[in-house]
Amino acid sequence: EKADVKSDEPLVMVWYPNESGSDMASSRDAFGEIFEKATGRKVEHKLTTDYAIAIESIANGNADIAFMGPQGYIEAKDKSDDVEPLVVPSGESGTLDDAVYYSWLAVPKDKAEQYKVNGEYTLDATEGKTISFVSASSTSGFKVPTSSILSHFSDKNLTEEALMEGNEVYPDVLFGDSHQGSAVNMLMERSDIAAFCNTCVEAYVDLAEGEKNTLGAVYKVKENAAAPFNTLVGKEFVLIQVTPVLNSPFVINTSVLSEEEIKTLKELLISDETTNNTSIFVPEDSGGSGLFYKAAGERFLEVEDAWFNPVRELSK
Repeated sequence: EKADVKSDEPLVMVWYPNESGSDMASSRDAFGEIFEKATGRKVEHKLTTDYAIAIESIANGNADIAFMGPQGYIEAKDKSDDVEPLVVPSGESGTLDDAVYYSWLAVPKDKAEQYKVNGEYTLDATEGKTISFVSASSTSGFKVPTSSILSHFSDKNLTEEALMEGNEVYPDVLFGDSHQGSAVNMLMERSDIAAFCNTCVEAYVDLAEGEKNTLGAVYKVKENAAAPFNTLVGKEFVLIQVTPVLNSPFVINTSVLSEEEIKTLKELLISDETTNNTSIFVPEDSGGSGLFYKAAGERFLEVEDAWFNPVRELSK
C-alpha cells in the first residue's frame, strides 16, 4: 500500500555505519538537499552503528529512505513487502552492465606471501587464520566472501552460521560492524585477514602497486586519512581475493511515501542535474571524498527488485 497523502513530518533517511562517519557528512547533506527538493519535507538523517537497526528502520517504516547493500535490501524486503529499490548507481558505462563494486579479502602487505601456494593466492592458505567480517547482513563484507569460502572448503562441514563464530577453518572470527572497522581489524593485526569492499575504503586509501581491484594489488592508507584510519597512515595491505558484487541501492518504504513523492524522488535522482552534481558524484581525480565517484558515465538508474536475484541466490 502506498501512503495516500504526503506527510508533514520530516523525511527520515537511515544510513549504515559505513556512511555514518563525520567525514561523510557533506555527502549525506548533499542527498538531504535532493530529497528535500523532491518532497518539500525537511530531511532528518538517522545514523547507525549497526546494520540490523538500519534494516529494521526501513522495514517497519520508521525510515522513509535507506542506502543499503543488496543483502540488507533483501533482508528488509523479506521483513516487509513495502520496501522497494528506488535507484542504483550505474557503472562507468552509465548502464547496469557494469554496476558493480568489489568484495575484497585483504591481508597486511608484509604477510602477503604466506597466502600463496605455488605462487598463487589461494584460500587454502587462509586456513587456521583469524578473519574479520563486516556484519552478517553485509553483502560484500560477509555474504559474498562466505559463499566463496563455503564452496572452496566444501569438503568440510562448514555452514554460513558456523562462519559467524570460530569454526574449524577460522578458529577466531571478528566483526568490524562497518567496512572501515573490518579493514582496521586487519591493519591493527587483531585479525590476519579482513573482508571489506572497495567503495567504503576509497576515501582513506590509495593504490600503491598493481591494478585496482585485482589480486595482489597493494593499497596504502593516505596521509590525511580520517578516523578510524588516521592512526594507520602509510600502512599497506594486499588483496588476496576480489569478487564483483551488484551495486548498492537507495531503498524506500512505499507505505510511508506518497506515489507523487516516490515519482519526484526517482526523477530527481536519475536526472542530469544530479548526475552532474559534484557533491553527489565526486570527480575521481579531485581528491575529494564522497559516497560516489565519477570516472566516466556514472549516474543513478531505476532498478527492479529482480535485479538483486543473484545476491538472493547466495543464501540458497
